[in-house]
Amino acid sequence: MKNLFISGAGGYIGVPLCECLLKAGYNVTGFDRYFFGREVLAQIEQHPHFSTLVGDIRDVDPGLLQGYDAVVDLAGLSNDASAEIDVNLTAAINSKGGTRLAEAAKAARVRRYVYSSSASVYGKGLKTALTETDECNPQTEYARSKLAVETFLNRIKDLDFEPVILRNATVFGLAPRMRFDLAINIMTLRAWRERVIYIMGGGDQWRPFIHVTDVVRAIMLALDAPPEKVAGETFNVGSDLLNHQIKSLARFVQNVIPNVAVHRIPDNPDVRDYNLSFGKITKVLEFEPSVQIHEGIVEIKQALERGLIYGEDPRFYTLQWYTSLMEWEKRIAALTRNGRIF
Repeated sequence: MKNLFISGAGGYIGVPLCECLLKAGYNVTGFDRYFFGREVLAQIEQHPHFSTLVGDIRDVDPGLLQGYDAVVDLAGLSNDASAEIDVNLTAAINSKGGTRLAEAAKAARVRRYVYSSSASVYGKGLKTALTETDECNPQTEYARSKLAVETFLNRIKDLDFEPVILRNATVFGLAPRMRFDLAINIMTLRAWRERVIYIMGGGDQWRPFIHVTDVVRAIMLALDAPPEKVAGETFNVGSDLLNHQIKSLARFVQNVIPNVAVHRIPDNPDVRDYNLSFGKITKVLEFEPSVQIHEGIVEIKQALERGLIYGEDPRFYTLQWYTSLMEWEKRIAALTRNGRIF
């Protein structure tokens, strides 16, 4: 049985990944700051092969990673907007923290290292059907931080250290640590709750999409594949059939939730525009997404109708939640005397 270390285990992708790995028979250690609460682990926290570690990738040393067969890095400030709060903080966590974790894993003789990157590294694509060998043109601090870690991993890879870089398409779908700051998810929520959809940046921008459970499947394939297939390789994670312009998403939502108005906001400064090819992951790993966009919209709508999730939960909005935590940190610091408030 393999021993796996998952950083970012309390996140949108991390929780379902840990669930699936445990079902597959792995020993799993979930490492995270758990900013969004430990309750997201309710279904697995008592599992005999699961353990949690509260920590920060900026502080990891090789001793922490001794004895693990593989590391999956999902940690960091998790979207473009959050990464813009403080560019120095983004560099410290996403770039320096990401490289520190990889360096520590290599020093601890961890062989397989799966890095969750992002298709946003392509930024503003110079053509359609971008492949893994095409030039990256990142437009945001988040994308630049992801590309920085990719560059570091490619520099330190060798026969004993096997990084696999996964450039995930924009993720959608239901998960225990829900996110309503992702395009399809927030469109579905607003359509259901307010009967309105907002299309930012005019809607002509291209994006590839992928369901969260399919991201999990791709990670598991990257963990299990033989070295000759994946060691030192980069994969776009998604499907050629799931490349869509943002304006097309509104039609998908309207097909599930009728009588919804659509408003375009053309002056929104969204310069990201990329259309990808997923031929490599299809050929090498025989990966094909199993969940289509309309199915993801249906599952979110049904969860809202049944009261299983609530759009009002502030933890479902990454930027707002991080901002509120930072504000509370300042308030608490100002009130604290001799290490306590009261």
